[in-house]
Amino acid sequence: MSLAAPPQDPHAPRFRVRPPANWMNDPNGPFHWRGRYHLFYQHNPDAPVHANVHWGHVSSPDLARWEHHPIALTPTEGGPDEAGCWSGCVVDDGGVPTAVYTGVDRDHGGLGTVCLARAADPDDPALTDWTALPTPVVTGPPEGLDVVMFRDPFVFRHDGRRWALVGAGHADGTPSVLLYDCDDLTDWRFAGVLLDGRDPVAAAAFGDRATGWECPQLYATRGGEWVLVVSLWDGDPWTTGHLTGRLDTGRAPTDLRFCARAGGLLDHGRDFYAPAVLQEPDRALMWGWSWEAREPGGADWAGVLTAPRVVDVHPDGALRVSPAPELHRLHAAEPFVVAPGRAALPAAYDLTVSARGHAAVGLLRSSSGAELTVRLDPDEGTVTLDRGDWPRTEAGAPAPVVVRVPPCEELTVRVLADGSLYELFVGDRAMVTERVYHRADDVRELRVPSGVAVTGWELVPPMRG
Repeated sequence: MSLAAPPQDPHAPRFRVRPPANWMNDPNGPFHWRGRYHLFYQHNPDAPVHANVHWGHVSSPDLARWEHHPIALTPTEGGPDEAGCWSGCVVDDGGVPTAVYTGVDRDHGGLGTVCLARAADPDDPALTDWTALPTPVVTGPPEGLDVVMFRDPFVFRHDGRRWALVGAGHADGTPSVLLYDCDDLTDWRFAGVLLDGRDPVAAAAFGDRATGWECPQLYATRGGEWVLVVSLWDGDPWTTGHLTGRLDTGRAPTDLRFCARAGGLLDHGRDFYAPAVLQEPDRALMWGWSWEAREPGGADWAGVLTAPRVVDVHPDGALRVSPAPELHRLHAAEPFVVAPGRAALPAAYDLTVSARGHAAVGLLRSSSGAELTVRLDPDEGTVTLDRGDWPRTEAGAPAPVVVRVPPCEELTVRVLADGSLYELFVGDRAMVTERVYHRADDVRELRVPSGVAVTGWELVPPMRG
């Protein structure tokens, strides 16, 4: 099934990964296997609510055309994942694609285990069938650390050895990332705390609100540094952060620690969480989960994944981010706008605007005259997303989102809009993900003042071949 099939709900994105119906949350296990990208996700196949968690599965030859596959992981009655197959990753283990995930049994008490499932037929390009191992490779958190949150394994390689991260929170309210030596994927050994919330760089970047770090991810940059990504949990999903630094090794082969030098928010919007990273030889790709900002129960679906993003770092340690170039395959044959002025906006588009002075670009207009507006100020180095009177589920009026980057002569913003999903890229230094739900009498209208460069492309189903 093509993901570009017209949705029943006008708020439903057409060109981003989501199941045909029901619940989706975290992306899991992005994996490149025999010429195809595979992407898994947390999924309740029975209802648009967060329960009964399975792993959904899609794949693509090009990051633009995605195909649905049967559910990959299903809870096993009486097994270590009976209460859900929760977040994790997928790795190549000796030529066999292997899912490494959080299993939750009937009596888990809030702590997960680390489970494995292997592709039943590695020669199947669709990786349709998976077989879960009956016994977890890690039955719970290490003793002596008073861990009260333990989940979301992520496996990576460093200096020819395989390691794993697990997100954690401690009874005293300190979040952390735990490190395991798992060179043998069936034999995990605890190797210490990679980093925790008391680290001064992490504390300055994130503050002390988070009590747990979920979904830790680690990727190597082209310059040789490493970026640690964590999802900040304060009793509920809150926001995401990143830290740039290096991996330091000690005398022992299992002595590995992360030394952070800079950090900040990963996505400055309010509707992005639990990103997953795919490390490729020449780049790292990231997908995030965009949750629903409207009240539940209004549709037969909930949740969508963002567009794939290429992530790296600048020399100053700030995030470097841009949409994957493969997304150009979704562009119509000709742009719908190439000059300032007013133009009707399609339901899904890719828009780039550049300004050398202060400018306001309108994207949506309500019957009351309010506008969804992007304001650019190169001199101040700010981009502001003003939602106008489009509400959110939080009490009170929605506050504008302000992103700060170094002042520059020309400031560029790229907007990817698809149904209710808006993804903004400020130069290549910051990203904002927000959900905006259009009302029946709203008008999708682009308003660009003179002196601003603009090019917009409607998103259309890509050509086969």
